[in-house]
Amino acid sequence: MDAEVSKLLQVKARLNNNEDNTKSKFILKTPKGMQDYGPQQTSVREVVFETITKCFKRHGGQSIDTPVCELKETLTGKYGEDSKLIYDLADQGGEILSLRYDLTVPFARYLAQNKVGNLKRYQIGKVYRRDNPVMTKGRYREFYQCDFDIAGPGHPLIADSECLRVVYEILHSLDIKCFEIKVNSRKILEGLASVCGVPDGKFKLICSSIDKLDKLSWEEVKREMCTEKGLEESVANKIGEFVKLSGDISLADKLLASDLGTNEAAKQGIEEVKLLFKYCAAMGIDKVMKFDLSLARGLDYYTGVIFETILSGEQEVGSIAAGGRYDDLVALFSDKKHSVPCVGVSIGIERIFTIMERNEAARKFYPTKCFVMSAGKDMTVERFKILTELWNADIPSEHSLKSNPKPLTQYQFCEEKGIPFIITIGGDELSKGIVKIRDIRKRVDVEVKRVEMVQHLKKLIDEM
Repeated sequence: MDAEVSKLLQVKARLNNNEDNTKSKFILKTPKGMQDYGPQQTSVREVVFETITKCFKRHGGQSIDTPVCELKETLTGKYGEDSKLIYDLADQGGEILSLRYDLTVPFARYLAQNKVGNLKRYQIGKVYRRDNPVMTKGRYREFYQCDFDIAGPGHPLIADSECLRVVYEILHSLDIKCFEIKVNSRKILEGLASVCGVPDGKFKLICSSIDKLDKLSWEEVKREMCTEKGLEESVANKIGEFVKLSGDISLADKLLASDLGTNEAAKQGIEEVKLLFKYCAAMGIDKVMKFDLSLARGLDYYTGVIFETILSGEQEVGSIAAGGRYDDLVALFSDKKHSVPCVGVSIGIERIFTIMERNEAARKFYPTKCFVMSAGKDMTVERFKILTELWNADIPSEHSLKSNPKPLTQYQFCEEKGIPFIITIGGDELSKGIVKIRDIRKRVDVEVKRVEMVQHLKKLIDEM
């Protein structure tokens, strides 16, 4: 016990800057790539989470939850070059653990472990990546992912198409409308590698390089392929001819008429992309889709159609949703005894939040709808009576914590927080059995009978 006390005292001494003569101050900060979220930011997140969850449920999604860490061997070998970004933990009682990198691999482990063959699943949770953070663009080391996956057999591309519809609905619900959904297929990339002469064993390495074309120029990607990964320049040049191609679905027929059309894997992938566009056209979302051969998705577990959603406007925050088909991942966890085809999409909530914050949308998400304001002295009891009625009616309401607050201070608080309605009470209102309701947005006051207050206020809120 004395040893433990001694250690605690040493730590306290260091924190109090008493350990050496430099008197350097202990700086309070969040870890690199992580951050706190204040009440206003959290309000936005709650609304966004609610919107996303509502969409997931609308499509039949059922929620599950998995541990924030997994056995290291569960995560190893599933993410290609990005495996170096996994956070490893110290030995925990004989188990070597790592923080989860995404929600997809834990989901596949869940399906294999519990012998689940069919599930429309959604999950919202934090994931961790030892990446180089860019906070201004929503790139963090700790962040939320919102995943929607469809596991189980079905006709090709039906589930894939529904995942794209989910992305479309969520972004429109959040008033994010300037975006495009890039589509490609790992089968096309496999065929491309074969046609261009990529040596066996280098396909995944080359895919991880191609996947960087959204951040790097072709010359930079080519240099990485040739210099770092040992690809012949002539082979890289052939790859460049294809990965620079993008457009609407008419590109599919051009590819079928090219050398890619002679490769069975590429041909199958192209036909699947055509079918995907057909189904998405039926759902009215094909106009925001783009067939893009530079899309590679560097994660090793993808087997078919892959997709990524990016903004098409001026704001640059990178990918805001991505996913694809991964038919072999569950079988990998069960020695091929339990095989479940899967497709899923992940929504990048942090980047969506960055967009909304830039658009100054946080203000309108302040949860309080009504502020009960005193217009005279000694009104605390009456304020509580009115607040109780509002709270019982499930109307988010608040008031000043001072007994006799100044009217101007109360108005300024409502303006600052974006609270839309004020209920004012004073001696005159009490004697008449009324309250005064002010619509701050319209700068309109109306007197309402006390007994009709809740009903009138609910109507105003519904009309917002």
